[in-house]
Amino acid sequence: MYRFHLTVSLLFSFLMGLSALAQQTLLQSGPMVGYSEMREVMLWVQTNAPAKVQFKYWEKSNPKDKFSTEEVQTLKDRAFTAHLVADQVQPSKKYEYELYINGKKIARPYPLEFQTQTLWRYRTDPPEFTVAMGSCLYVNESQYDRPGKPYGESYEILKSIHAKRPDAMLWLGDNMYLRDPDWNTRTGIFHRHTHTRSIPELQPLLASTHHYAIWDDHDFGPNDADGSFWNKDMTLDAFKLFWCNPSYGVNGGKGITGMFSWGDVDFFLLDDRYFRTPNDRKTGEREILGKAQLDWLINALSYSNATFKIIAIGGQVLNTAKKYENYANYDEERQKLIDAITKEKITGVMFVDGDRHFTELSKLPRENAYPLYDLTCSPLTSGIHKADETNTLRVEGTHIEMQNFALLKFSGKRLERVMTIQIFDKDGKEVWTREIKAADLRDPKEPTGSK
Repeated sequence: MYRFHLTVSLLFSFLMGLSALAQQTLLQSGPMVGYSEMREVMLWVQTNAPAKVQFKYWEKSNPKDKFSTEEVQTLKDRAFTAHLVADQVQPSKKYEYELYINGKKIARPYPLEFQTQTLWRYRTDPPEFTVAMGSCLYVNESQYDRPGKPYGESYEILKSIHAKRPDAMLWLGDNMYLRDPDWNTRTGIFHRHTHTRSIPELQPLLASTHHYAIWDDHDFGPNDADGSFWNKDMTLDAFKLFWCNPSYGVNGGKGITGMFSWGDVDFFLLDDRYFRTPNDRKTGEREILGKAQLDWLINALSYSNATFKIIAIGGQVLNTAKKYENYANYDEERQKLIDAITKEKITGVMFVDGDRHFTELSKLPRENAYPLYDLTCSPLTSGIHKADETNTLRVEGTHIEMQNFALLKFSGKRLERVMTIQIFDKDGKEVWTREIKAADLRDPKEPTGSK
């Protein structure tokens, strides 16, 4: 009788192991940590077939007290993705979590962690934190790529970013590259997102860093696509399925425009595609942002009392060369933006962007006002572009042509905050660093703490 029970027990364990393995194979990509707030965090996962998914999570210091998200079914018309809210959290805490598919725990060989934002205002100095940045992530797929040398390389850069353990990562556009077979159909668009999101080098970074994103032309549509792109609502739907920003669109409108805050820094996420007029349009108003988005941005900047106000947009803002898709080609709208920042006396503004397949820092002096900075960071894995232009605002020693990423570290006491910019190569070795003090982004006569 003992042997019989032992055999049954072993058989049951074997069958349970097979069941768990079967659920493991349903995981396509992720899990990914999305936005972080004081009272909730967004978690994301993608399966490769219909499945029930759920997360369990707990405060690191109290692993016995576990909480669960709701359990949801992944569906084909949502690319088998799921967004699940961890809403039983408290401010200023660090958590660990587990993924369950069809009721079975899915083991991952790297940390599954997230954090809530710090409750600091009126209590302490702002927290020290680090945000990684990068753009232009090309992942090869030979049957759909151009013939010849593969355009993507150095996927190990994603491991290098993870090794720095940033608190958050801001993806600056061209976060994947739609190909000719992709952009005309939902099937193609979902495939390209899925193919890029699933590479093994990306998974550890997704699992323990909070991710935010904007887009540029290649994750919006065809090369240099503008607001006339016929499938822009389809790519917008896909963007929302694969990213976890807190919101999308101005006042409930279309596009990806939004913002988020971390500590004493506000990040403004701009859409440089959905409302854009064609690059070659000769008549009428030439716009990248459009009036509604530009008005929202100036209002939001004016309202913000953040120490630093980081404006993220797909393409270069301050580069003076009227080449490619630089904002200088839309000089009237660009000047409206700069003039509004000046006239409204908005402090702490800095632009960050990608697109150009090289990295550089630009600095625009302004009469009776602090200088504006523009950090361009590109590419992550895409091909390198050799600059064939003269950017008269380029900060000497900051132009590099290699796969790279940025870290922005915010530190210091409340009235002495500093942003340290570090650029790293694909192996995580520092290439250059610059420091910008909060005091450097205030007009000389403006009092500390002004907007």
